[in-house]
Amino acid sequence: MNTASVFTFVLYLCVLIAVGVLFYRFSETLQDYILGGRKLKSGVAALSAGASDMSGWLLLGLPGAVYAAGLNQIWIAIGLSIGAFLNWQYVAARLRSLTEKTGNAITLPDYLEQRFEDHTRVLRIVTATVILLFFALYTASGLVAGAKLFESSFGWGYETALLAGAAVIVLYTFLGGFMAVSWTDFFQGILMFLALITAPIMLIFFFENWDTLTAGVAGVDPGFLNAYHEMTLIGILSLLAWGLGYFGQPHILARFMAIDSPKSVPMAQMIGIGWMVFALLGAIFVGFTGIAYFADNPLPDPEFVFLVMVQELFNPWLAGILLAAILSAVMSTVDSQLLVCSSAIAEDFYKGLLRPSASHSELVWVGRFSVVAVAVVALVIAWNPEAMVLELVAWDWAGFGASFGPVILFSLFWRRTTLQGALAGVITGAVTVLVWNHLEGGWFNLYEILPGFVLSSLAIYIFSIRSKPPSESITTIFDAK
Repeated sequence: MNTASVFTFVLYLCVLIAVGVLFYRFSETLQDYILGGRKLKSGVAALSAGASDMSGWLLLGLPGAVYAAGLNQIWIAIGLSIGAFLNWQYVAARLRSLTEKTGNAITLPDYLEQRFEDHTRVLRIVTATVILLFFALYTASGLVAGAKLFESSFGWGYETALLAGAAVIVLYTFLGGFMAVSWTDFFQGILMFLALITAPIMLIFFFENWDTLTAGVAGVDPGFLNAYHEMTLIGILSLLAWGLGYFGQPHILARFMAIDSPKSVPMAQMIGIGWMVFALLGAIFVGFTGIAYFADNPLPDPEFVFLVMVQELFNPWLAGILLAAILSAVMSTVDSQLLVCSSAIAEDFYKGLLRPSASHSELVWVGRFSVVAVAVVALVIAWNPEAMVLELVAWDWAGFGASFGPVILFSLFWRRTTLQGALAGVITGAVTVLVWNHLEGGWFNLYEILPGFVLSSLAIYIFSIRSKPPSESITTIFDAK
């Protein structure tokens, strides 16, 4: 990377740290630190949700998957688009309203405990444990993506690149909390969007016309032009099933909980879904053109396709901006994941179980040091340079989608749901994903989120029906619109 690209890249990192410093003084209470005082505006909520959702997967994983396998990977984009739309349409406003009515809950475990009046605190402990388990691995996937960026851009060793990327993310998350994370995600979302719009336009000029591009792709493998190439029913269902994950992702649901009013949701939905559709199309196109571009010199790591193309095709200054966009994609998810883990430790374990009388200042500092602790665990997991971003993301996305997705939907839309049903659903979903992932052959090749989601839903229904109906105080809050 030349001087111009390095300067642009480093300047961007400095801006991120400055944002963390700026919002440091606005984190006086734990609610401020992990939920921004529920003051998030539509545009910030939409783009921060989208950016934290897509992560390095959007600019590394998805283009890499298309580069390696062709257009049969578009099914995942279709599934995600449908899932995100339904999440904004039916979950966002209702969750924002109910979390405030159920004791002003600021985390998902807190919300579920109060929604079902769990005085035993078992549901809070189980859900917070699930969050820490899967997010430690999910955060590791983001750090792997960041390390690949620094490794490719600066020629550093993998371990050095991993530590550098983690240090920047931890610093501004540690200082500024939720508002710093949300506003950096907002700008990162804009940068990611511009990168995925600019890159395809430049690539169109490079190939001159569509026929030249498709001929180049067909020369590598004609099947890469066919969305059904080497796809089975199980394969298509597995890719479409990614959309189910949206209903249970804590870092995305946190944006719904933090938006300033349920009335702001429709505008946020329009912005967020528009951003997502164009970003996914751009990522697919980058991977698709990479097949033809690198036909004579295939890349050893498919997930480097966008990184290498940016550095070879673009002006150094523009390349620096686009590389910063890739770093944005990585950071926008890792910072959110660190913050959700921090909230689970500070609110659900420390305050909920150990020190209910802890002061606001004490809880904020517990939250900050929890960010560092979780980052260290994620670093240990990510230390393997052979780790693939898409594989890590797929497993954790399934874990949250199957364990939290059904219970969130039932808690919002079925008044008969009980504590026993909620607990059974969370455990069933998590265990199914953990077990299914290690089974092979036939229908066991189905992406584990689908069986996990179905079995979790069945467990919630069966255990709810067979247990005592919810109390009047629970149904009264549920019925209040």
